[in-house]
Amino acid sequence: MAIEIATERVRVPVDGASMPGYLARPAAGGPHPAVIVWMEIFGINAHIRDVTERVAREGYVALAPNFFHRSAPDIEVGYDEAGMAAGIAELHKLRADQMIADARAALAFLRARPDVRRDRIGATGFCIGGHMTYLTAAETDVAAAASFYGGGIAAPQGPGGGPSPIQRTAKIRGRILCLFGAKDALIPKPQVDAIRKALADAGTRSEVVVYPDADHGFFCDQRATHHEPSARDAWERVKRLFAEELK
Repeated sequence: MAIEIATERVRVPVDGASMPGYLARPAAGGPHPAVIVWMEIFGINAHIRDVTERVAREGYVALAPNFFHRSAPDIEVGYDEAGMAAGIAELHKLRADQMIADARAALAFLRARPDVRRDRIGATGFCIGGHMTYLTAAETDVAAAASFYGGGIAAPQGPGGGPSPIQRTAKIRGRILCLFGAKDALIPKPQVDAIRKALADAGTRSEVVVYPDADHGFFCDQRATHHEPSARDAWERVKRLFAEELK
């Protein structure tokens, strides 16, 4: 039986300002575990809102924050050429220290809610949101993280300088699931292998899954690269991860 949910737009305090977010939650009961849903470069668009609602229907308070809020608080673009250009322009403005501040602010926002279990919070995200998920796992105390095709995780440095997410791997305390497509030219096999090795060397509770027939963006049913069998399997793995670690 599907869980009835409620949705709303929220503002998350961070660095003396506020970060827009989309919240979906079970309409009754609680307190519930919670999940942060980190967006792609396209903003909190229809796909991210749909994912947030899907997470909520599994029994979680789900929050999708906009980490482009410092320069593009209202960004919501499609998967066409213009949307890609707008998103990439914002991507180049990111700084790792500000991304970490946003992750900590999202956690604090959720923990301040009476319908959230403070000790049962996870994160998931896609593309740069997958990068953000790995960074969140390293720099906060989330109990579980599911990173979809996180670009730049194994880069020499993070956005704006400083350590990249892979260089922070030893700080991860929760369990992490990393999902990639073998056809993804944006995240070549050597980078995936480096992530797998870093997690193993750190003794992190982790799983790295590579789908042989999947490309970048395979989970999004609004993109030409959507690969339904891979997306279906990935969603089952994510649900299992969160059920085991958060419920």
